[in-house]
Amino acid sequence: MAFSEQQQEATLSSSQARLLEIREEEECSYDTHVSKSLNRLETFLKIFGFCQNSIFTILLSWLSFLLVAVALPLFIFHYFYSSTPNMYEIKSFELEILAFQSLVAAFSLLCISHNLRKYGVRKFLFVDRSHGHCTQLDSEYAKKINDFFYLLAVWLLPCLLVKTAREGIRLLYLPQGPLWQSIAILIALTISWTYSSVIFLSGCTLFNLVCNFQVIRFDNYGKLLEKDLDVSEYIEEHIRLTHYMSKISHRFRIFFVFELLVVTASLFVALVETTGNHGLINLINGADFGVTAIVELVGLVICLHAATRVSHRAQGIVSVATRWHSMATCASNETSSSASQAPISGNGDCMEVSVPLSSDFFHHTYSESDLEAVDYVPIPTNTALSTYQKRQSFVMYLMANPGGFTVFGWRIDRALVNTIFFLEVSLAMFVLGKTITFPSQ
Repeated sequence: MAFSEQQQEATLSSSQARLLEIREEEECSYDTHVSKSLNRLETFLKIFGFCQNSIFTILLSWLSFLLVAVALPLFIFHYFYSSTPNMYEIKSFELEILAFQSLVAAFSLLCISHNLRKYGVRKFLFVDRSHGHCTQLDSEYAKKINDFFYLLAVWLLPCLLVKTAREGIRLLYLPQGPLWQSIAILIALTISWTYSSVIFLSGCTLFNLVCNFQVIRFDNYGKLLEKDLDVSEYIEEHIRLTHYMSKISHRFRIFFVFELLVVTASLFVALVETTGNHGLINLINGADFGVTAIVELVGLVICLHAATRVSHRAQGIVSVATRWHSMATCASNETSSSASQAPISGNGDCMEVSVPLSSDFFHHTYSESDLEAVDYVPIPTNTALSTYQKRQSFVMYLMANPGGFTVFGWRIDRALVNTIFFLEVSLAMFVLGKTITFPSQ
């Protein structure tokens, strides 16, 4: 008997050790999955000069930017473009477009590289305590990182095709010397424009990625209401989420405001130049205004959509908590009434019976629960009245602290975004109407 008991204990310990090994392998595979996506993203950021961890990389990044994004098109405009005005080329248009295009790209490079140098890639993207090391959310994190490249390609490639077609058409009407020289100029200008556009859109898409990670946290916070936790645990976790949002707001507020002002100023200048020009504005000499307006508007829309989405998700927690409070109160009242009809035993204290909520109530809105974001401490069961008061104070706290992305105290919600969006779209439509048209004259 003693030998059999020892054999059973050895078998049990070996099975437990095997389960621990399997769990560790799964966690390592999860972390490797996210790490691979992060390594791809970090390699992309290094190629375009966002990772500036030393003096050498800082000098190399900014020298590359000045040469490719600024010096190369200026050299072509000065030496290969005609100094005499003609209907297919307006040199002042080209210089103004280059100035605003380089300005938004330079500021995007400056802000993102500063944050990456200060925090690193993982801490910059994941502002929570786990820094992305969460097995329950690894697939969602990896998907969002892959969506970064997809979003960048979806918006950049159509604009690149339009830009290439415009440069090709202009060289047909206004050839720059021999054929090989015209082709070389087309390739150089396209590379310079693509480099600046990728840097600008990458900054906007990184902001969108950080906001999407926070949206995942808010989605999983609603799932916590299914758990039988004390109300103080929910409040503490919401305080953490609010703190994370303040981190994001602090890191991106200058970037957000500057991009908004520069894009608006660029569209105003384009509108003034195209309407104030007494010459003929056609698809060849003015289409760059339209292409630049589209790229800048796309970057701004990406930022506005990300800020609005995370603010809307943060404010939506109030409605979820209110429904939870109502259902828990009704369930408590039903339990109390049924308990009053039952025989009383023990010391006669009326204690609340915990009635779990149906998981189907939250299934249509939220995904997997995030247990690692909560420091769970078992607390003794409270009376029904005390529990109701805690839930009520929790709902009042959420109503007074809606959260979301803020810029110097201004919350970026749908009302503000609608005003900004229609202003920018109106300016862009005016610019497109003046440039990408075929006049009858």
